Amino acid sequence: MMNELVKKNRSFRAFHTGETIPEERLRAWIDTARHCPSARNTQPLKYRIVTKQAELDAVLPTTYWAGSLGLQLPPLGQAPTAYIVICHDTSLSPVSGFSQMDVGIAAQTIMLCAAEEGFGGCMIGSVKADVVSEALQIPAHLAPQLVLGLGVPNENVVLTDAKDGAVRYYRDEENTHYVPKRPLDEILI
Repeated sequence: MMNELVKKNRSFRAFHTGETIPEERLRAWIDTARHCPSARNTQPLKYRIVTKQAELDAVLPTTYWAGSLGLQLPPLGQAPTAYIVICHDTSLSPVSGFSQMDVGIAAQTIMLCAAEEGFGGCMIGSVKADVVSEALQIPAHLAPQLVLGLGVPNENVVLTDAKDGAVRYYRDEENTHYVPKRPLDEILI
């Protein structure tokens, strides 16, 4: 069951813009993530939910999606209908490698919650954090670390086996997104 959920949880970069995620669902996913382990139990993460159109419009141009494809992503008219900005509260602890583990654990937990409920998204690390902070009026002691773009997926993402070590993702002529994964025997040491 978990294996199938992980496979369903892909990086989606196109969304049905007419289908939104109720804010109570976003809050529930964050509530699940807050129960995750935290390095030294510092619990430095804070979350900013973005669902208002003006804020959605302000966040989108601060993000960079799958630059190696050379495509405009998300496609025009297919942007996320919600974002969760994961911030580190520097008043609780400095940003460190330990806190980055917390970000990854929380982000994956939220994404799995979304996938379980038929939603999807993309973890966006390439973001103009200072512009996001200003646009969303995030206090200075909360440092954006990762943005989750969320919505109802509007694209087909297919997992394939990597061949000859080639793991670069690609799209075909129908715009299907392929994600090669290394075989188990290649990653076990």
